[in-house]
Amino acid sequence: MTAPVSAAQSAPSLRLDGCGFVVVGAGNGIGRATAHALRSAGAELFCVDIDEGLAKSIADEVGGTAWVADARDRADVTATVDAATEALGRIAGFVDIVGQSRYASLLDMTDEDFHWTTGMVLRHAFLFAQLVGRLMAAEGGGSMVFVSSIAGVTSAPRQVAYGAAKAGLNSLVRTAAVELGGSGIRVNSVAPGTVATPRVLTTLTEEVRAGFARSIPLGSLAEPSDIAAAILFLSSSMARQITGQTLLVDGGASVKFPYPAELMP
Repeated sequence: MTAPVSAAQSAPSLRLDGCGFVVVGAGNGIGRATAHALRSAGAELFCVDIDEGLAKSIADEVGGTAWVADARDRADVTATVDAATEALGRIAGFVDIVGQSRYASLLDMTDEDFHWTTGMVLRHAFLFAQLVGRLMAAEGGGSMVFVSSIAGVTSAPRQVAYGAAKAGLNSLVRTAAVELGGSGIRVNSVAPGTVATPRVLTTLTEEVRAGFARSIPLGSLAEPSDIAAAILFLSSSMARQITGQTLLVDGGASVKFPYPAELMP
């Protein structure tokens, strides 16, 4: 297997034929769409999820290997990386989709909720970047892509922990890119806006989703496949000179002037 980032490749391509990829959080939403996108490009997949049923389901769909782990736990992450290496032979690519928040204002956020959110957003990224980075550095390079959020680039109410953790993730990506670039490893993140994942569709009312859509210049929520497409691009040799970047995939939400048009002179 060859890494999808080799500088020796003369013609950049989206193809990932024969490349082993680990997808953490593969069972649902963006993770599921990403597994399908990578497989469609020829990647061999190791599908990780904390939910055994979801891990097996997506692995069956893409002909990959299912694995159950808590990405926040170092022992679980170590076992995951060892098992993925055995299953794939070599980890050429890695994608981390895991992330969740407990929302509260700055004045009301509890220590427990702050630490839970930063664990769900940032700790697993550090653990996998470290352990997968060691392997890739020893084996000639590779690509890592983490799913961030526009919350780490902009600011919004009730996202004090989530926004801080996502900003920290973007910083981790930049530092990893600098430290690991000499080993042929690219590290990037994708920052979605509001995405029509199963979680969003079940927790936000249709009225609220419509309100979000109206605030987006392109006029609609992203689909999981939109984020997966960006991840595929960054994972491939089409992006072989891109590292340390956060690619916003938000329909223009983060660049829109915040005041309603009717209030403008």
